[in-house]
Amino acid sequence: MKLLVCAVGHRMPAWVAAGFNDYARRMPRESPIELIEIRPQARPSKPLNPAEVERLLNAEAQRIRAALPAGCRTVALDEHGKSYATAEFARLIQGWMREGGDTAFVIGGADGLQSRLRRDASLQLSLSPMTLPHQLVRVLLAEQLYRAISLLHRHPYHRE
Repeated sequence: MKLLVCAVGHRMPAWVAAGFNDYARRMPRESPIELIEIRPQARPSKPLNPAEVERLLNAEAQRIRAALPAGCRTVALDEHGKSYATAEFARLIQGWMREGGDTAFVIGGADGLQSRLRRDASLQLSLSPMTLPHQLVRVLLAEQLYRAISLLHRHPYHRE
């Protein structure tokens, strides 16, 4: 199973790329992490009204849908989503591995994800009930994916 991280944003700070790439490099061959960066919609310098934000999110959602492979399982990252303990998250991934197919974790940009994209996802996942910067979510998600796969392979990375 391939794990795709589809994230709105490009030209990330060096620490984001380094952190993500470090965990992606550690993944076993049978569970690689691939990053798909989505160009964010240009935002004007003035504050946006809700209709303008929705228009921007719709444009980003179109690019996200176009970038995802057909038939892949979609997980929307959202602070209001379901939280999992590490062992639960590992079992969830194990179930997906049994079912087959790739899984795409979708991270929104500064304004989050379009509501329909979140609603249509197989799962809305929360890494924390706190609002996190989308750049940091890439690194945290990569680490949690590595931790879950390590746990499934009985690698000593995860300690309880």
